[in-house]
Amino acid sequence: MPSPPGYKRDLKQEYRTQVARGESGTGPDSENAQRHKFRRKALKLGMVKPGQDLDHKVPLSKGGTDAMSNARAETPHQNRSFPRNPDGSMIANHPKEK
Repeated sequence: MPSPPGYKRDLKQEYRTQVARGESGTGPDSENAQRHKFRRKALKLGMVKPGQDLDHKVPLSKGGTDAMSNARAETPHQNRSFPRNPDGSMIANHPKEK
């Protein structure tokens, strides 16, 4: 959905939210770096195309791994349109985790 005219992103607030969730780590071992590495590998293998999200069949927050057998391509809407806890993990007993 497009943003309304004159909308300005509050990047400072986005960063504070990122820090609060523990998503702002840096370096080659950070979660963000690991996600990017996993996505690059999936792109090379042809599992995902630009514009698609890489989804974990068993979420990492529920004990899933970063193995390619645990990955699948989904549209961003399908991958991001389910409720989450404040820490970013999925809400328990949600149909997606089955």
